[in-house]
Amino acid sequence: MKPFAKPVSIFVGLGFPRDVETVEEAFEILNEWVGSRSPTHEQALSAVRAALTEGSVPLARLAFEAFTKKTGILAPDAMELAAAKAADEWLSA
Repeated sequence: MKPFAKPVSIFVGLGFPRDVETVEEAFEILNEWVGSRSPTHEQALSAVRAALTEGSVPLARLAFEAFTKKTGILAPDAMELAAAKAADEWLSA
């Protein structure tokens, strides 16, 4: 296993939180991704695939985090969006 220095927290399935702690876990998520295979996805998949052998684990983590942010599954971003929406609803009530 090739661990990340810090896990990437994401939301999966029906909004369940999950910490992605290794290159292998990131590869599994990217490889099984059913959403759009955007350039960000392809870049992340390429960086993570390279890290499975001799590539940079920190670079793979950054690419994976960029992908999760772009797709809206990065947990801190999702929480901020939910809080902002709740605040807007409360203020408009």
